[in-house]
Amino acid sequence: MARPLRLEYPGALYHITSRGNERKKIFLCDEDRELFLHLLSEVVEKRRWTCHAYCLMDNHYHLLIEIAQPDISEGMSWLNGVYTQKINRSRKRVGHLFQGRFKSVLVQKESHLLEVARYIVLNPVRARIVKSPSDWKWSSFRATAGTVRPPGYLATDWILGQFAKTRGIAKRRYSEFVMEGIGSKSIWNGLKAKSVLGKKEFLKEISGLMEEDDELPATPRYQRQIARPSLEELAGADDLSEIGKRERFIRSAVDGQGYSQSEVARFLGINQSTVSRILGGGNA
Repeated sequence: MARPLRLEYPGALYHITSRGNERKKIFLCDEDRELFLHLLSEVVEKRRWTCHAYCLMDNHYHLLIEIAQPDISEGMSWLNGVYTQKINRSRKRVGHLFQGRFKSVLVQKESHLLEVARYIVLNPVRARIVKSPSDWKWSSFRATAGTVRPPGYLATDWILGQFAKTRGIAKRRYSEFVMEGIGSKSIWNGLKAKSVLGKKEFLKEISGLMEEDDELPATPRYQRQIARPSLEELAGADDLSEIGKRERFIRSAVDGQGYSQSEVARFLGINQSTVSRILGGGNA
């Protein structure tokens, strides 16, 4: 049996998501979101994490976290666990709030941090909840763009530093960069080893941190499902009614992310035979 990838090391950067059990809401009101952000600030301070971006939706959240020590699993377990306990207590409920453990993708900072940060704050726009990321209070966009004061747990210096030395110019260019991402292709098509987003050279660099020395081990199916993006995330803003885009999506979802043909067919609202025909080289 292949051993799990060892993807925790000092300085590692992760895109983290966690969804509600049965896709149910994890935030019912603003007080819930404020509670979660308070707990996030605690874990960021305690573990000396750097939070580059975040977005809280109704039934899931996104974080972009850089760690100082290999403790992402412990920290996220505490964050989700304590939030669940407090919500269960306040709502007089029992049971799981989140759908399994959190998902994480290791991100190459220099080449992909900006793209992932943009993807995160554009979630409400892709979901058609708002037209502009500035209209969504529960993300890091407004703080990074300078329209509100950044909270203590949010680091904006690295992102802004990629745009200009002067903060005013950097904030404006950052805002323009984010807006240019509306309608762009999904960033998840570039996933490598099912849970790494970066260039080939980055994959070679981190291979020395894996439990297999000479090559990346095969990842068990349950681990692929933990790390992989959802079908909604994989689709991004692409118009899947276009045959070419739909075919690329199907191949990426099945061959690249390990989704079954039936899962993809249900998501697209088409027959499984159509998916099978596309994968076999035929046309839709």
